[in-house]
Amino acid sequence: MRSPHKRGPIPTPAFGERVVGAAAIALVASLVIQNAVLVWAGAPGFGDPIEKVLAFHAENRGAVAIAVGSEALNLPLLLVFVTGLHGLVGRRGGAGADWSRLAVAAGATLAAVLALYAVLWNGVVLSAGGLAEPSPLFELVWQLHAGAFALALPALGTTFIGAALAAHASRLAAPWQRVLGVAGGGLLIAAGVANLAIADGSPILFVGLLGYAAWLVWLLVTGVRLVLTPRKVGAA
Repeated sequence: MRSPHKRGPIPTPAFGERVVGAAAIALVASLVIQNAVLVWAGAPGFGDPIEKVLAFHAENRGAVAIAVGSEALNLPLLLVFVTGLHGLVGRRGGAGADWSRLAVAAGATLAAVLALYAVLWNGVVLSAGGLAEPSPLFELVWQLHAGAFALALPALGTTFIGAALAAHASRLAAPWQRVLGVAGGGLLIAAGVANLAIADGSPILFVGLLGYAAWLVWLLVTGVRLVLTPRKVGAA
């Protein structure tokens, strides 16, 4: 009979520190490029007149194609990061495992919502090319696209909090990053509560954008720390 005190070998996660860290850094780079392209092109806000929305999408199909195409890269990078972080937490003794499981579940939800957001945005830009003036259907698809974005905020906030607390519990991040994660994630969730108002163009969106900026900073710092983590040879 096997002794209950005998410990088996510690499983090696599919994604090591450097892979998880590289995924985080790549995700930050992709998100920054995605937003920079939209800012450069002068993308309309959710509160702008629908005529301006139509004109932008009719004239800037390439910029939107880059932004939507970026989601095809962002989603796997996000999922590699959260699942890889969960594996690292398990290898370090499991401290923070519940938080990392929360991050994985929330990250999967976020990926699904962002997929819907991107699909609806495809519908907006494809329909804009054949319209001389906004139609009710065009406006509806744009509003659904805005609503999907607003609903993504609490999913991102939950992912952020779970990942930050898991990384802190496993000593994969500095103590100040826990504060940044809880504060930034809280802002994202708080903004997401007003998702109807945000979809209608409310400036409450800027509360969520502060949390989003905190997410990018946390993700970049965590990614760099993980990439620079020295490899451990063997297991105790």
